[in-house]
Amino acid sequence: MGGSHFWDNNDKAQTLIAECKQLKVWTTPYNDSKRRFEDVKDLLPEAFEMGDQELLNELQKELESVDEGLNDLEILKMLSGELDNKNCFLSINSGAGGTEACDWALMLSRMYQRWAAKKNWKCEIIDSVEGDVAGIKSITMKFTGDFAYGYAKSEKGVHRLVRISPFDSNAKRHTSFASVDISPEIEDDIEIEINTDDLRIDTYRSSGAGGQHVNKTDSAVRITHFPSGVVVSCQSQRSQMQNKETCFKMLRSKLYEMEVTQRENALKALGGEKKEIAWGSQIRNYVFQPYTLVKDTRTKVESGNIQAVMDGDLDTFVNAYLKEFG
Repeated sequence: MGGSHFWDNNDKAQTLIAECKQLKVWTTPYNDSKRRFEDVKDLLPEAFEMGDQELLNELQKELESVDEGLNDLEILKMLSGELDNKNCFLSINSGAGGTEACDWALMLSRMYQRWAAKKNWKCEIIDSVEGDVAGIKSITMKFTGDFAYGYAKSEKGVHRLVRISPFDSNAKRHTSFASVDISPEIEDDIEIEINTDDLRIDTYRSSGAGGQHVNKTDSAVRITHFPSGVVVSCQSQRSQMQNKETCFKMLRSKLYEMEVTQRENALKALGGEKKEIAWGSQIRNYVFQPYTLVKDTRTKVESGNIQAVMDGDLDTFVNAYLKEFG
């Protein structure tokens, strides 16, 4: 990268910079942990000999901090899959239950946006369909950041809510469901063949706030891929062409992910490694009443602080998933 001809080929240079960045994700924290551990190792005998309790306490805290860093590296080790370092699209669809389910989908979308903010990812709303009364029927977001797909893939599945519905005048408990789907963003250098005869492309008017802000053209785009059953849509841009381009990018991403997943499952079957999780299975329960509890049905990890979870504190669940299934 320091060579005088490094920028002669811009595409090649950008690829090399991205590769270098990925390597630094590993080497920088490793070298930092190693250096800090060696410092503690050198100072510890002297601190014992002097009987300096204050220094011993500081060294103990430093060791605990190094241990936390090593735990983060252990999680990062699980993110070595072909797609794990990609940006990703996260889609939420409300299940049966009308307004209550739409409100639950909206709650989940806020939870994931707050989680993305905690991880310093950029979050962009690609498509959103509002509920008839409240909440949203569906939403698609794009997360841009380090290992976004690797972390977010643990959230794929059905999420179940149990609470006293604010929409029920009788204050009865309701159970609602919403499904979450994750797909990686695929760069243009990966070839995915899509036969145009296998597609149906629909255009429609974007939903909005109404009034002077209403979109008066059919700029929103929905693409259906018949062989796979994949449906993607986008209305975030004013231009139909831009929305169509984003739709094709999401479609290519989903089809490539399906191909990679099939290959990985075949290898896992041969190796007999890791537990298998079927797509669409119920992965997590969120209970607001009569007690508060969030419990992951796959890892059995649970938290009684449901407000913290809804505010984006998901790493405990995500890390447990990666250690067991990553």
